[in-house]
Amino acid sequence: MSLQVTLKALADPTRREILNLLKRHRLSAGEISENFNISMAAVSRHLSILKEAELIRDHREGKFIYYELNASVLEEVMLWMTNLKEE
Repeated sequence: MSLQVTLKALADPTRREILNLLKRHRLSAGEISENFNISMAAVSRHLSILKEAELIRDHREGKFIYYELNASVLEEVMLWMTNLKEE
């Protein structure tokens, strides 16, 4: 995944808060939406952008889809930022 897509996804405060929620444990879209004053459609769009940037993964269980943090992409961004600082 390109760094540009990842940084664009991280630029939005709502998406960063979603990542903060998912660092504790996996959640369904409904559970995520309970933490925001935005429509379910808006939450779904944020999740789609995070998924496109590979910052989250989803798993279907029955009729629910659960989302979890994909820390490996965040580690790549942190490594890039650390290397940038060292140069």
